[in-house]
Amino acid sequence: MSTPPATPPPVPLPATAVRWRCDPSQLTFETTRDVEPARAVVGQDAAVEALRFGLEHHAAGQNIFVRGLVGTGRMSLIRQLLEHIVPACPVAPDRCFVHNFEQPDRPRLITLPRGTAEAFAERMDEVVAFIEKDLHTALSSESIQDRQARLERSSQERAHAIIEPFEQELEAAGLAYVSMQAGPVNQGILLPLHEGKPTPPEEYDRLHETGVVSTEEYERVTANHEKYSQRLQQITQQVLEQRIKDAREIRILIQEEARTALRTLTNRIARDFDVESVRTYLDEVVEDVVQERLGSLGEVKSFSRLYRVNVVLCHEPGDACPIVVEHSPTVYNLLGTIDIEMTSGGAPRSDHMMIRAGSLLRSDGGYLILDSRDVLSEPAAWRFLVRTLRNDELEIVPPELSFPFGRQSIKPEPIALNIKVIMIGEADTYYVLDELDPDFRQLFKVLADFDSEIPRDAEGIHHYAAVVSRIAGKENLPPFDRSAVAALVEHGARIASRRGKLTARFSRLGDIVREAAFITRKDGRDLVTGADVTETVRRTKRRADLPSRRFRELLADGTIKVLTSGRVAGQINGLAVLRAGQLTYGFPARITATCGAGSAGVVNIEREANLSGAIHTKGFYILSGLLRHLLPTLHPLAFAASIAFEQSYGGIDGDSASGAEICCLLSALTGVPIRQDIAMTGAIDQAGHIMAIGGANEKIEGFFDTCQDGGLTGTQGVIIPAANAGDLMLRADVVEACRAGRFHVWAIDRVHDALELLTGMPTGELDSAGGYPPGTLLHRAMTRAHDYWRLASKAVAPAPAPLIADQANTAGGPAPT
Repeated sequence: MSTPPATPPPVPLPATAVRWRCDPSQLTFETTRDVEPARAVVGQDAAVEALRFGLEHHAAGQNIFVRGLVGTGRMSLIRQLLEHIVPACPVAPDRCFVHNFEQPDRPRLITLPRGTAEAFAERMDEVVAFIEKDLHTALSSESIQDRQARLERSSQERAHAIIEPFEQELEAAGLAYVSMQAGPVNQGILLPLHEGKPTPPEEYDRLHETGVVSTEEYERVTANHEKYSQRLQQITQQVLEQRIKDAREIRILIQEEARTALRTLTNRIARDFDVESVRTYLDEVVEDVVQERLGSLGEVKSFSRLYRVNVVLCHEPGDACPIVVEHSPTVYNLLGTIDIEMTSGGAPRSDHMMIRAGSLLRSDGGYLILDSRDVLSEPAAWRFLVRTLRNDELEIVPPELSFPFGRQSIKPEPIALNIKVIMIGEADTYYVLDELDPDFRQLFKVLADFDSEIPRDAEGIHHYAAVVSRIAGKENLPPFDRSAVAALVEHGARIASRRGKLTARFSRLGDIVREAAFITRKDGRDLVTGADVTETVRRTKRRADLPSRRFRELLADGTIKVLTSGRVAGQINGLAVLRAGQLTYGFPARITATCGAGSAGVVNIEREANLSGAIHTKGFYILSGLLRHLLPTLHPLAFAASIAFEQSYGGIDGDSASGAEICCLLSALTGVPIRQDIAMTGAIDQAGHIMAIGGANEKIEGFFDTCQDGGLTGTQGVIIPAANAGDLMLRADVVEACRAGRFHVWAIDRVHDALELLTGMPTGELDSAGGYPPGTLLHRAMTRAHDYWRLASKAVAPAPAPLIADQANTAGGPAPT
């Protein structure tokens, strides 16, 4: 049997290809002092343009969702961006609440021209002061007192005119009319006359008993008393009615004088604040004072705070658009609230002076910046925010939230709003709201999508320098030289881990800038260098790499078994990652496969143990499809195989190990051993292409650290997808090992290349007859699959494969024992 011609093995990437370098000499400045500081957001032209459109386009539902911005300062960043754009905004009016005399539990809203509410409140305070201190004095003037005295004298004369004829009749009848004070009422009574003087009944009876008054006279007077008593009631009622009428005239006099005095003030206020609601309110104030608060002599009864004005929103005439950042969007902070106080009897009470504005009202005519995480974490905040935006109307503390005492508090009149809400959130939040809340897409029609990356070109590099200049200038940090900016750019490329891209997560880079400046100053220097940035990155990773160090310790003491030399059939070093906050670490994962006769097919042990995530399970099904593609037998694949991640006790997800899994499975099927000094990462499709994965840098470095701990042999390395080759930004020590030939990185496109590199045996290409050339790995796999099928269908045991000899001859040496 002839041996197929050998295909050239994949060539390791050169050291220059495993890390992109930013050449400091190409930068056009000496230090960041020479660079103009960046303004707000850089490198996000499309997102800024969308934001500008949303700010300037005033139509229903044109609120803005800002997606993709990250970092603790993102709300301040949006505020700075708004201040830079300087959008036009409508002139928002002032708002205030006053007492509603018709419905006291419904405080009335008064909307005033911008910048006038405080002046209106001060003018009403003047009215209150006049009522409290000066109105009684005004009503006590000499002219008013004279008019009141004349009315009172006329009243007395009219009463006397009614009583005098009656008194004359009484005198002839031996009786006298006597006026007596009975409490607040002046009441007349009839008394007998004796010797021309009114005599009390008891005294008159005694005079009769002693004979001073004759029986005839006594009986005459007594009869007349009964006769005129009924007339007395009529006269008394007539006098009372007259006095009531006279008192009404006096009261009208006082009221008219009070009304005139008050109108002198309120008419000027109505003229200065020419708003219908103000005129209506002033009329009600005057009438309430006149009708409810004046005593009969002009003294003013207590009126508490009924006539004061509560200004809940006031602007200065020259104020710019309000830009409000709400960091704590509770229902009360958003909508406003109503204070509560206890009366002396322990009952809760509120009035219009206790109404407090929230951030929605404070941003009227402008912009309210919110973080979606904060809004959604506050009970009911999202529901009431949506209701307010949908209705363009604000209810300060809706009834269902207004009172913790089991009954509704006052309900202020709703306020018409004209605002734009700028909601900052992640992509996941946007998609969830868009799917679950039908109002969301109608209310947030503008999406400003901030990319997490910017192009890795001259402009992008300049943006980095400008951002450093801004941070250093704002926080009084030492400037960065060229090498420091270049090191920071390289770190940004590492974070992005994408060909031709830099991270746009400047809040994260800002932390590096500040720590590098700290190191510089601690060393007594005044210029940050590339070495300072590199040391900062090292320290940052060191502070969070305890999980990685613990894993390496477990490898070193043999607790976790991973081989970095020799060959083993059915075993391969896959690569995985773990996350520690913002940092990611790679580590090798031993994958094993077994194969034998049967009909169960390929079993995913992780899935059977409920440890396989959805993406890993999908990758496993793709593996099964690729196996059928590589082994197009004329009969079913009748063998049982199992694949497992050894010593993995947590969940497994992702498909980046599917390339390693297919290689491991074919090794187990054929008995051809796999090099343990090579680790592999890469997803596969059903045609055998190696697909891009995430975390390539971390995975390579994780296997490098494992090999270095055991001693580099010069043959070790990692297989990655060719699509990831441009993403590499490996550590300096890994780059140096690649340059010295002590470590290697291979970038491949097909699983065939990986199999040849791992086994040292030609993989083989499918010929026109549907088979593979003898002496190739896939020919051996087809043969073994056929043997298993014969065993399953005819119960004939297959001839044992010459594993040891074949492995030694084709794979470069015996498998380790």
